[in-house]
Amino acid sequence: MTVANRTIVQVLLPVPLHRHFDYLVPTPVDTSLPLVGKRVLVPFGKSGKKVGLVISQSDQTEIEPGKLKPIIEVIDDTPILNRDQLSLRKWISHYYLAPFGELIFSSLPPAIRQGDRLVLKQEIFWQVTNSGKNLDTTSLNKAKKQQAILDFLLRQDSPCSKSHLDEKFQNWRNPMNELFRKELVEVIKQDAAFNLIQTDHIDINLSPEQLAAFNQIQAGLESNKRFLLDGVTGSGKTEIYIKAIQYTIHQGKQALVLVPEIGLTPHFISRFRQRINAKIALMHSGLTDNERLQSWIQAKNGMAKVIIGTRSAVWTPMKTPGLFIVDEEHDPSYKQQEGIRYSAKDVAILRASEENAPLILGSATPSLESLHNVEKNKLTRITLNNRAEDAQQPTFKIIDIRGKKVHGALSHDLLQSMEKVLADKKQVLLFQNRRGYSPVQMCHDCGWIYNCERCDTPLTYHKRINRLLCHHCGVQHRQENTCHECHSNEIIPVGHGTERLYETLSEYFPDSNILRIDRDTTRRKGAMDEYNEQILSGEVDILVGTQMLAKGHHFPDVTLVGIIDADMGLYSNDFRAGERMAQLITQVSGRAGRASHPGTVVIQTHYPDHPLIKTLLENDYHHFANLQLAERKLINLPPFQYQILLRAEGYDTGQPLNFLKQAEKALRSASGKLELFGPYPSPIEKRRGRYRYQLLIQSTQRSDLQSHMHECLKNLEQIKIGNKVRWSLDVDPMDLF
Repeated sequence: MTVANRTIVQVLLPVPLHRHFDYLVPTPVDTSLPLVGKRVLVPFGKSGKKVGLVISQSDQTEIEPGKLKPIIEVIDDTPILNRDQLSLRKWISHYYLAPFGELIFSSLPPAIRQGDRLVLKQEIFWQVTNSGKNLDTTSLNKAKKQQAILDFLLRQDSPCSKSHLDEKFQNWRNPMNELFRKELVEVIKQDAAFNLIQTDHIDINLSPEQLAAFNQIQAGLESNKRFLLDGVTGSGKTEIYIKAIQYTIHQGKQALVLVPEIGLTPHFISRFRQRINAKIALMHSGLTDNERLQSWIQAKNGMAKVIIGTRSAVWTPMKTPGLFIVDEEHDPSYKQQEGIRYSAKDVAILRASEENAPLILGSATPSLESLHNVEKNKLTRITLNNRAEDAQQPTFKIIDIRGKKVHGALSHDLLQSMEKVLADKKQVLLFQNRRGYSPVQMCHDCGWIYNCERCDTPLTYHKRINRLLCHHCGVQHRQENTCHECHSNEIIPVGHGTERLYETLSEYFPDSNILRIDRDTTRRKGAMDEYNEQILSGEVDILVGTQMLAKGHHFPDVTLVGIIDADMGLYSNDFRAGERMAQLITQVSGRAGRASHPGTVVIQTHYPDHPLIKTLLENDYHHFANLQLAERKLINLPPFQYQILLRAEGYDTGQPLNFLKQAEKALRSASGKLELFGPYPSPIEKRRGRYRYQLLIQSTQRSDLQSHMHECLKNLEQIKIGNKVRWSLDVDPMDLF
């Protein structure tokens, strides 16, 4: 119905409902100005308030005029999202079967969701005073940190920001305060985007192979092509990214670079800032809410020319989008596993298409989906077969540990290899993809295992804090020495995590400097950056870590890589386990021999003749991937099949199972073109106190799958028992657990 002489706005709210909400615009608000794309504060529920986003305005509504509530406040002076950006998010919400309001707000930084104003705040910068410029800095030789900071500031052509100082120095504030007290430096305030880091602009000398790859990409930058940069580990993909970004900035445009983990951003930033004289904005969860807000504003208004971030950075708006890069495109962490289950890689591909910008997907171990898209001519593949600077590929050595004595988790052969490398003053990297001390605590007398009460998984023992932790729900218990079943005191650790491996190494190599890198040791902000400096400076002899060490790092003195347990992915019930195992082994192996020193990779296994291991090592990743693609096609699995996983969970088994049975009935009656498997328990049936079941829905045609699921979505929402369980739809699931 029409409401005379009143403007009505349609508002999206961060609620799990597939609908918008109508509100009246109060007469003091100037409705001649566009409200679409602006945030508003609105009443919601019983005396509640929520921040919403206007998606349209009219004089029409289906609500009785007397029941319409007025908006409380228009938060923004200008739209935070334009119509094209709203349209893109609408399409993505439709594809992922996700409530539009939830998707919109999950795509915004926390501060914007909470209603903070979009104000570009001023930052504090430091510069040298005239007194400091006239000082002979050797007079500070008794205060080495002050001298180093002053020398650094003198080399800068512009004032220096906190973030830049954080990258160069640890614990710099006290020495800086001393320099300030001595009137050798001064503090000024500037817009955060004013300070462009001046560098010596180191030229990038590309190899003939790299140059040929860049020339092909450069030609494609003009025609907005999509590329798969398929280069072996150490082939210099990052140098090609930087050249492409330099070209993009020269054209007056911006570039967005996605990396899979926060730990890789310091590595990227330092290399980019050496070569790119432009504002670089960071977007990841390790920043404060205000830091993310400032980066978002700088990207939106065009001040930041390069945006580097993890998964959520893919939503960052750009004033002049010119290039999208997804590094380590195969990495499963690009898929969100909670809330709106989107793939950042796929969103980047769609954004590049919609915003008429080229795209580069980079990896040494491309996903099977990307290789399939090359075959379908959706991606142009560019290969780099050689390592940079004439570095050689590592040699592989298989160690069969069946029936052999091991020292902790280390074979005698591996220990001997380590001794030789350490004697040559080179570094060793040991990969063990389990953190903690031991993944299982077991009674030696009766076999009882200490499981998490809320999950169907054993608790992991962390010796340093003397706690048993669940890596799924986070619950903690004190370490116990008494069996709950037979009351024996013979509780023994089973298996080896990085903490236990570190302990074994400390006993065997007491004079070596050993560094452990996993999620437990890198929680502190800046920790990974500090560890990188220690490794590159040669302070570290042995590195021990999880898959955090497998991605993108360049450690030129690592000449031996040991893979402690290569068997973990061989007998999984996940059809992607083989692909991920091959990617992980290849990526970890790529850390060895990246400079002029030859590298060796030692793989410990109980299954040296397993076809997956033999195929990978006797050929290469691409031969392995082609065989996997042929197998997937034969048995009709992705990427030759399209899937949606319907999950349901509750505090007892009956309700989620009942919901899925009703859902299965509704889906079967809607279409005979969909294949349904289940309902069946999730591989980890109980997690965080809830029992989990799932129903797998698939089709050989994506259009059939999408259209029928949208038809059934309202039916699913009307299943009464659905209000008593937590259920979700995962489009293109990457994790069936």
